[in-house]
Amino acid sequence: MERGLIDNKGELFALLRGKDLYTLEGELTGRIEGNFIVDLVGSRIWRVVGDAVYRLDGSWPVGYFGEGRSMDHEWID
Repeated sequence: MERGLIDNKGELFALLRGKDLYTLEGELTGRIEGNFIVDLVGSRIWRVVGDAVYRLDGSWPVGYFGEGRSMDHEWID
């Protein structure tokens, strides 16, 4: 399952594949642990509440996860 992480302007800026978070260039940048997104060394970066992603202090939403889709893409020519 793959879900896009979309910022407050509606722009896709990361992809969640399983529990791993990737940049749009395909670089692993973090993962989901419980209700948090952590970086590669395990430091908490953002809080996850449902589909919403917030700064750790809860003061500002970072964005939200879009609808999930299969990672097996069939391209139409």
